[in-house]
Amino acid sequence: MAIPLSLGVPRSRGPQSLLAELLSGSQDTGPAVGGALGPRVVPASALLDAAGTDAGRIIVGLDVDPAVLRTSEQASYEAVRFHLDCPADQLGDAVALRLPSPLAVFVTADGSDDPGLAETAQQLADAGRIPGLASGHAIGEVADFLAVLAHADVGYVARARDTAEVLALLSGTVASLRGDDVRAALAAPDPTRLTSLIPEAAEAVREVLLAVEVHDPALVARELADAGLR
Repeated sequence: MAIPLSLGVPRSRGPQSLLAELLSGSQDTGPAVGGALGPRVVPASALLDAAGTDAGRIIVGLDVDPAVLRTSEQASYEAVRFHLDCPADQLGDAVALRLPSPLAVFVTADGSDDPGLAETAQQLADAGRIPGLASGHAIGEVADFLAVLAHADVGYVARARDTAEVLALLSGTVASLRGDDVRAALAAPDPTRLTSLIPEAAEAVREVLLAVEVHDPALVARELADAGLR
């Protein structure tokens, strides 16, 4: 059933701003426009190299075996999430990982026989893991992915190349919840549809789209603000 976002949906959790801590990157930056800057992404290997320091509130990129993190000296930190890039044939191993914070998995397909983006998203959602959406997928693939997430009990995280892709993700997510044409929303995002969302509707969107990794979060935040988003 489509969610009438124009009317708003009461929610007990979630940010009341569409952009609240939406954007993450790998670099330390100052406060972003409208509080859009979320925790930075830090490779686990960098934490191992920084024993005795405090990395703060971060997203941990799993580039080492999680068992090494459990047994080695490292920086102290608060992990908001763990992010893992995983080949499709290792998805079962990724799902089986036990970590102290939620795990988002970006599945890479290496061959034509590998499951598609929507199929792996469904598998991850069924396992209580967060599907990751990398940049560069065709609009149809992203639309099918969003169709899965609109009815799942978990949200998703994404990677985007620029502000235009972030706008497309926000617009596509709104369309998937409203039952609108998702492909059209992805292809031609309309910022006015996003700026007109009431806080409760923005919460509903952000419970699906949890965060977006971008190269320059501060720049993207400014450009989103210039488009009227808060």
